[in-house]
Formats: sequence, structure tokens, C-alpha cells
Amino acid sequence: MFKGKLRELSFLLTVVVMLLLMAPMAFAGEADIVLPDLSQVTFMGGALNGMLILNLGLVICIVGMAFGWLQYSQTKSLPAHQAMLDVSQTIWETCKTYVLQQGKFLAGLWVLIAACMIYYFGFLSHTGAFQVVVILICSIFGILGSYGVAWFGIRINTVANSRAAFASLSGQPLNIVNICLRSGMSVGLLLVSIELFFMILILAYIPKELSGPCFIGFAIGESLGASALRICGGIFTKIADIGSDLMKIIFHLPEDDPKNPGVIADCTGDNAGDSVGPTADGFETYGVTGVALIAFLALALADTPVMGGKLIVWIFAMRILMILTSLASYFVNDIISKSLFAGKTDFNFEHPLTNLVWITSIVSIVVTFISSYFLLSDLPYAGGGMALWLALSIIISCGTIAGALIPEFTKIFTSTSSRHCDEVVNASRQGGASLNILSGLVAGNFSAFWEGLVILLLMFVSYFVSQAPSVMEIMPPAFKFAAPVFAFGLVAFGFLGMGPVTIAVDSFGPVSDNAQSIYELSMIESRPDAKAVVKKHFGVEPNFEQSKHFLESADGAGNTFKATAKPVLIGTAVVGATTMVFGIIILLEKMFGNVVAKLSLVQPEVILGLLMGGCVIYWFTGASIQAVVTGSYRAVVYIKENINLDKAEASIEDSKEVVKICTMYAQKGMINIFIVVFFMALALSFVDPYFFIGYLIGIAFFGLFQAIFMANAGGCWDNAKKIVEVDLKMKNTPLHEAAVVGDTVGDPYKDTSSVSMNPIIKFTTLFGLLATEIAVTMTNTGLKLGLAGVFFVIALFFVYRSFYGMRISAEKLGE
Repeated sequence: MFKGKLRELSFLLTVVVMLLLMAPMAFAGEADIVLPDLSQVTFMGGALNGMLILNLGLVICIVGMAFGWLQYSQTKSLPAHQAMLDVSQTIWETCKTYVLQQGKFLAGLWVLIAACMIYYFGFLSHTGAFQVVVILICSIFGILGSYGVAWFGIRINTVANSRAAFASLSGQPLNIVNICLRSGMSVGLLLVSIELFFMILILAYIPKELSGPCFIGFAIGESLGASALRICGGIFTKIADIGSDLMKIIFHLPEDDPKNPGVIADCTGDNAGDSVGPTADGFETYGVTGVALIAFLALALADTPVMGGKLIVWIFAMRILMILTSLASYFVNDIISKSLFAGKTDFNFEHPLTNLVWITSIVSIVVTFISSYFLLSDLPYAGGGMALWLALSIIISCGTIAGALIPEFTKIFTSTSSRHCDEVVNASRQGGASLNILSGLVAGNFSAFWEGLVILLLMFVSYFVSQAPSVMEIMPPAFKFAAPVFAFGLVAFGFLGMGPVTIAVDSFGPVSDNAQSIYELSMIESRPDAKAVVKKHFGVEPNFEQSKHFLESADGAGNTFKATAKPVLIGTAVVGATTMVFGIIILLEKMFGNVVAKLSLVQPEVILGLLMGGCVIYWFTGASIQAVVTGSYRAVVYIKENINLDKAEASIEDSKEVVKICTMYAQKGMINIFIVVFFMALALSFVDPYFFIGYLIGIAFFGLFQAIFMANAGGCWDNAKKIVEVDLKMKNTPLHEAAVVGDTVGDPYKDTSSVSMNPIIKFTTLFGLLATEIAVTMTNTGLKLGLAGVFFVIALFFVYRSFYGMRISAEKLGE
């Protein structure tokens, strides 16, 4: 099967190379991005220079990586029952097989992207062979960064899951929270530190005339890695989750029953979808947002390199300090949590996570203002009013406060204490699965309205501040219109101002979910040595019912905070995409002039592009859910045919077969989706660049609201089920069955389609810049439109195949 996919990619690669080599060589754009000499950039009256700040940043990154690894070592040294460790090891082995397969898959996809980069940089821009190799190496580092942090994330989660399960027997629920959160902080710190380490090396130690293209290569690589891992992981996890959950209805099995061959696949999927995907996505998000701002400043301030250099170093200084503020906030929150919750057996598990988010947000904002004052207060400005350091601090803080406000608004719709979740449960009492689903749709739609308003308000504030004379002065006369674009890019950057913590609370979920499964799969309650082992490590007699309650409550908190991270990441994609589109506008301005007027909404090309972006978003939603539906169908058929209710637990062979089904359909779905996204970007950029800009904006804004709606509807259904199971204790009742049905509808909503919008938007925009530059070099209009037609037909073929090649046919149903 995998060889077949490689053959498909090889054929498509040949098509791309043959067609593109027909194009004449002309203007280059991305290759012309030249960064200023940062050794000449000074701060605080010459006391600091740019290179010193960046080198200090490298040291802080190493500290962050070391702390992340230390957290892993500390987690691994925690005690767990051997039965739980065995289950955890089984999950890890299946996860490892999946991730290795994904690595081979990524290598094939990279070849496709590398061909375009070689053609553009090597043939069009006449970059030397050595320099092209360096750019390609940077793209490989981008992929390896996404892939490597995903690997680490899945490893520490499969270490922490058994320890959290065992900690539930201690009678101290704060121990569960601490283990899950420690695992998340380990991933978050390592992720941000590695991403920043790579970017500082490119910025500081690659020649400035080559560092711009290397940043683009790095960003395309990490975006490719995140797209594949996020989409594949999202499809995999929901096939496994739905296949496992439906057994509760079909055979009336309890949660995570060892008899169910789908449970191990579900545990693997928790990590593939909720660990591998988010960590790769997070790595890409921090990198691409930074690259967008760097490219903006390099292009817009090319005539004032000193100012451009100061702002680039300032941005990196903010990112370096983010590691320290997150670390400090984590320790402060740990002290507060111990004082508030230690020794208590009844508290809301969401509170320690909420406290961490708000502490980090406040600390980050304070540090932003202080550090910006010291680094930028000496910049002169002719106009009155707000100083530049103050204006930029306010703009970034709009994004940072969004990182705390958006989770609060998300909890209104997804928390186990939410009135919307209560509404879903209450509707289900009399209306069953039907009203359950309708109530969840209401919650999702309402959430898109309110969270959209939050993002709108914060972007408006940033726009208002960007009109200050001090900000307008730094823009050259030709690009005064771009001041709000710069502000929006800084808002996206501010969204990530507490990056390690955002990833930490998101990663809490897969560990707490796995811990609940491991508790059941280990059959700890029937183990003859269980009480003695618990007594040895914790000095107490285990209370099994209480332990299960703790784990279910932790899982509910994990569901909530998995939901809160999604709108933050999708928000960065949309807000950041506006900054990346600026690169295309600069390119067109150089080529044709009078670009802003041609981007007016009265221009038909722009309106048609907006509509096309909406078309692709809704196709993508359908294609990703179709892959889940077909894979879930095959998993359900297999489990129903092979489950043995007379055995205490399913065979490992049956469990592996379910994992194989999940992997197969995840990759089938991914290949269709990626090829469409790739060729659609090539085709539409070749049709008309203004049409393509409309397309990119359409994808971003349709994708924003579709993603928020789907993510929060899914989170609401998920925690409504959790209320039925934990608060009402009504498992295996008609109400529970209705809640399970709603949850299976929400599964691909929240963990497949919605979360994949983020890397899809960024990859399309980033690769679209490269595609547009290839297109505008072509002077033969007929050839250009011919190529667009070929690329569009290829994309449409895979659009067709995403349904008709994946659907459940009548023959499969046995009709």
C-alpha cells in the first residue's frame, strides 16, 4: 500500500517538473529577501547588539530543552504497577510503528515540494547549487523539527499515562494533574526551544543574503510536516475512537473494556491525533508566524535596514523571553496549586490549568512592556502621541491576552460546568441522539459568533494602535497601507506569547485520556498484588471507585483544554496568513504596480477567489470526515466479526489489525487531501494572482469560522458525554447511548477537520507565495493557463477520489 502511494507521488512529481520546466526564466522574489546585518544593530545606547541577544537566546533555548528532558526523566522515574507499565509499553509500540510509517510518508511528500523549490531557486532565480542545497537542508530541518517534537511528545505521553493511572490510586487527585501537566510542559518547552534554536541559527549564522530563502525553506518544511502529521493523526484517532465507542452501544460494553480490540487502537489514536498532531502543529505555528513577520520586515523595510534589523531582533527577544516567562509561571502555579488543592479529594480539575494560563498571560504581558521599553525606547519619532515601544507592546499584548480570553470563551461552550453542555444532556433525556446532536450544533455556531467577536475586537484594537504616528513612520511611503498588516502579524505572534503553556494544557488531554484507558486495560482491580503495591508506594489502601472517578474527572478537564488550544492555533493561522499574503502583494507591486487598487472588492477576480476559498474549505471538511467514516466502518465491521465476549481481554493480533485499518485509511485520506491542496495552489496562482489572493483570504476566513464551530461543537458533545458518565453516573442507559452517538459525531468535528484547518491554511499561504512567484515569471499567457488547467484537472481528480474512492459502497454493505 505504501509503495503504491510512492508511485503516485513519483508520477505527480514527474508531471510537475516536466510542466514547470516549460516556463521561461525571469523575475525572482523570495530569493531577493535579504535580511539586515544584525551585528550592526544595537540597543540601550550600544550596551547590547543584535548578535549578543541572539547568542543569549541560543543559551536559553538549550536551558529550555534541558528542562524539557529533565521533566521527561522525572516522569519516567515515577512509580506504576507493572500491569500498567505493560499496557503503556504496548501503546508505545503501536505508536512507534505508526510514527515510523508517517516518517516514510513525509519523505515522499517532501520530494514533491523539493522539486518546486529546486526549480524556483535553482532555475528561476539562478541561485548557486550550494545555496540551493542549503535551502533544501533547511526545509529538511523544518520537517525533522515537526517530526522530532511529535516523536518526543508521543514518547513522554506514553510514559506519563501509566504513571498518571497509578497516581489515581494514591487518593490525591492533584498528583494526576501534576503528572499530566508536567508531561505537557516538557513537550511545550522542548518544542518552542528547538524551533527557536533552529531559527536563531538561520538568522545569526547563515549569510544574510541566503537567510531569507532559508527561512522560507524551513517554514515550508515544517508546514509540510505539520500538515501531514495533523491530518493523518486526526483521521487515525477518530477512526479508532468511533470504532471503539460504538461497541458500547452494539455490545453494551463499559468504557475501555479489555475485551474490545478497538481500545488499544483508541489509545494509540489519542497520541497520534492529540499528541503527534498538536506538537507538530505547534512547532509549525511558532515557526511560520515568525517567518511571516521576518519576511514582512525584510520586504517592507528593505530601504531602512537598521530599523528592520532592530524590529527583527526585538521579535526574537520577545520569543526568547517567552521560554523564561513560561517556566517561571509554571513554578508559580505549582506553588499555588499545592497550597489550594493538596490533600483535597474534591476540586475542579480545570482550575489548576486555568490558573496557569492566566498567570502566564499576565507575566508575559508585563515582561513584554518592560523589555520593549529597554530595547526600543531610544528610537526617535517625529510625530506626537504614543511611543513606538508602547504601541508595539500594546499590539503584541492584544494577542497575548487572546491566548487567555479565547480559552475562557471556549470553556463557556465545552466545559463540563458549561450551560451548553448541560443543554445537550437535558435535550438528550427526552429527545435522544437527535436533540443531542442539534444542541451541540447550536453550541458550535454560538461559539463561532462569540469567539469571532473576541478576535475581531482585539484585531481592531491593534489596527487602531497601528495608526499611531510612531508606527506609521517606520513604514516606507509606498507601504503605509501595510501598517495594520504588520499589526495583525504581531497579534498572531502575541497569540503565541505563552507558547509552552498553550501546548502544555493541550497535551494534558491525551495523557489523562490514556490514563483512564490504562486503568481499565491493566485490570488493576483484579490483580492480587495491587493493594500491596499501592500500599508500598503511597502508604494507603486503594479506593478503586474513587480512583476511576478521579481519572474520569481529569479526562473531562483534558477534553476542555484540548478544546481551548484549537481556536488559539487556528486564530494564529488566520491572523498570520494576512501577513504572509503581504509577500505576494509586494511581489505584484514590484511587477505591475497599483496593486492595492486591484485588490478592491469591486474587482471580480477577488470576489471569485473568495468564493473559491470557501469551496475548498467545505470540500476539505467533507474529505477528512469521509476518511473517518469509511475507516470507522471498516473498523466496526472487523471488531464485530472478531470480538470474543467470553475472553477477559482481546488478543494483541486483533488490536494490531484495528491499528492497521486506522493507519491505512488515514494515509488514503491524507494523500487525497494533500494532492488537492498542493495542485489547487499551483493551478489557481497560475490563473490570476489577484484571484489567488482572494482565494487565500477566503480559505483563511471560511476556515476560521468552520474550525471554531466544529471544534467547539465537538468539545461540547464530548463533555456532555462526560457529564453523563461522571456526574450523573448513568453509563449503559439510553441517555448514555444518546451521548455516545453525539460524541461520535463530534469526534471528527473537533479532532480531524477543525484542527487540520490550521496547517492547511498556513501551508497553502506559504506554498502559495512560491507558486505565485513561479506563475508571474511566465510571459506566455496561453502556456500559463494551459498549466493551470492541467493542475486543476489533477486536483479535481483527487477531489473526486476523496469521496468516490473512499465511500462505503453497496457491495461493501452486502446489498
